[in-house]
Amino acid sequence: MSKKTKPEAEEQEQVKTEAPAEETAKADAKPATDWEAKYNDLNDRYLRMAAEYDNFRKRSQREREQAYTDAVSRAVTALLPTYDNLERALKAETADTEYKKGVELTMTQLTESLKGINVTVIDAAAGTAFDPNFHNAVMHVEDESLGENVIAETFQQGFQIGDKVIRHAMVKVAN
Repeated sequence: MSKKTKPEAEEQEQVKTEAPAEETAKADAKPATDWEAKYNDLNDRYLRMAAEYDNFRKRSQREREQAYTDAVSRAVTALLPTYDNLERALKAETADTEYKKGVELTMTQLTESLKGINVTVIDAAAGTAFDPNFHNAVMHVEDESLGENVIAETFQQGFQIGDKVIRHAMVKVAN
């Protein structure tokens, strides 16, 4: 074994003490980037989860509104024959004024009840423009006094709730 001189031993110790200091500096830099990467990853996951929850909440709200509209639509569809019969009874001639007044009151009450649940009558009066989104043309008539694609007569009222058509109005259209 060779004996080291004092200056060589000091030099080796100095190199040993400098090396851990450099490694410590590198080690300090590495955990900082690890923490930053971990933070960015967790933040990204959090933002994605928040966006997913927001989308779920909006979708659930739309589904609830759609379910309500469908339920009202089914209930109103079951009542429409009653509405049609009351409308026919109002058009029928009768000598009994009390009977006629009772039918009018019943029709008014039914109409108000439908308005209360946001069901509206589709405008299908004679002279209005025909719209295939709201009207069902069952007859065509040639009438010079009316314009083209104008409703000449309404056979059955149509109903809608919001933008959803429950029943199309059955009409006669002039060409």
